[in-house]
Amino acid sequence: MPYRSYQRVRAELLAGREIALLDVREEDPHAQAHPLFAANFPYGRIEIDAYTKLPRRDVPIVVLDDGEGLALPSALRLHQLGYTDVAVLEGGVSGWRDAGGELFRDVNVPSKSFGELVEHERHTPSLSAPEVKALIDKGENIVILDARRYDEYQTMSIPGSISVPGAELALRARELAPDPSTRIIVNCAGRTRSIIGTQSLINAGVPNPVSALRNGTIGWTLAEQQLEHGQSRSYPPASDANRQTAARDARVLADRAGVLRLDRSQLAALHQDRTRSNYFFDVRSPGEYGDGRLPYFRSAPGGQLVQETEQFAPVRGARIVLADSDGVRANLTAHWLRQMNHEVYVVDGLEAEDFSVSGAWKDELPPQPQVDEISVDTLARWLEDAPQQTAVLDFTSGVNYQKRHIPGAWFALRSQLSAALAQLPEGVQRYVLTCGSSLLARYVVADLRTLTKLPIVVLSGGTAAWAAAGKPVESGATRLASPLIDRYRRPYEGTDNRAEAMQAYLDWEFGLVAQLGRDGTHGFRVV
Repeated sequence: MPYRSYQRVRAELLAGREIALLDVREEDPHAQAHPLFAANFPYGRIEIDAYTKLPRRDVPIVVLDDGEGLALPSALRLHQLGYTDVAVLEGGVSGWRDAGGELFRDVNVPSKSFGELVEHERHTPSLSAPEVKALIDKGENIVILDARRYDEYQTMSIPGSISVPGAELALRARELAPDPSTRIIVNCAGRTRSIIGTQSLINAGVPNPVSALRNGTIGWTLAEQQLEHGQSRSYPPASDANRQTAARDARVLADRAGVLRLDRSQLAALHQDRTRSNYFFDVRSPGEYGDGRLPYFRSAPGGQLVQETEQFAPVRGARIVLADSDGVRANLTAHWLRQMNHEVYVVDGLEAEDFSVSGAWKDELPPQPQVDEISVDTLARWLEDAPQQTAVLDFTSGVNYQKRHIPGAWFALRSQLSAALAQLPEGVQRYVLTCGSSLLARYVVADLRTLTKLPIVVLSGGTAAWAAAGKPVESGATRLASPLIDRYRRPYEGTDNRAEAMQAYLDWEFGLVAQLGRDGTHGFRVV
């Protein structure tokens, strides 16, 4: 397996050539330190994610870890999946640092860094939490728009705010604030989406005064002000007149940023081009996408695509193609992605009736390995007759495991399989593997066979089938054969974060512009 040096990877990034820099550790260690454009691509999910997120089989791929021993197995697995240009980063994360490379904390760092650069260069207006609270208390003419995902908004929200995720802002703002004197305040949990959302409305020419809620719900909480929970306020439909105005303004923005355009015939030709990595994203709301979609376009709501770009499109230098049914959301999203130094296209002329493909999106997957399976009833009998003889290993996410799992099942990470087996009690005579659907569990069987001679079977239909059959489930972190490191706990999510952690997160964001300067590979350009 070849190795790639820091110098060579940096040269590829600076040249704008396609490269996928993949951090194959779990998300929490990834969030502690990684290169700017290293996308988190955990070893345990390679078969699930590869064909969708790495669409060109000959794209240059460089995998890395920080000495955990995951990089080489990941590179070999990608090679087995048909990828022909795979290498390992020399020295991993530590080698990157020792060679003079900049390391970044947290997740979605390219997008968050870009948001800080936008505020730095455009002086995006903002109001502090106490200032916004005073406006609310005085009954001032304001409307507060929450730019996060709807589920985040439901968890906690600013009193009286309305859920208007990301790219919906420019399409819906005129409906929610028809009086041009109404002050629009945009919030998120921290900083990025409120900055980008506020600047989106300013860039799009919305006539109202617009400000970001400085530091979002973190700032609100640090000011010891109360949040609402479980709210369901959402945006109304856009009128034809407001949609046309928003579409015109968004197109002007996209053209000024240098966004490229495709018609239907050009779209078909580009889709057939296998010499480049092409990503096709539908930036409408998830509900609209579920009602009907274009062929081969994945759902990526515009605000989240700007917020999590390296996770949706981990190949740096790839082409990104966006579509919507109104000419607003795709152009607005594209104008940001272009400033983030992506080659981005918008499909022109699409109408609602063009989104006619029904059914849920299905990722392309490699052939599923042949495994021995058992039914729910068989597992239930085994656990009742001799529970100590059967070890149920659950390879779902840590979040899902804590929500629901088979009683007695152990949470396990594929990336730490050997250590997980060492945590199990003596007397085990067989292993039963599961996850939500048992899809991931099937790919784990081959790994486990290298570590044990005991029988290995997969639960047919997974934990979902167990629950659907009316079998009991339990919740909580009851049996952890592996640590809960597959997801990094964001300091800005949930309602029980320590004030010190929230303030440290804000301090980190404030320093991102300086880090961008030291790194020097981003190519961001704020217009």
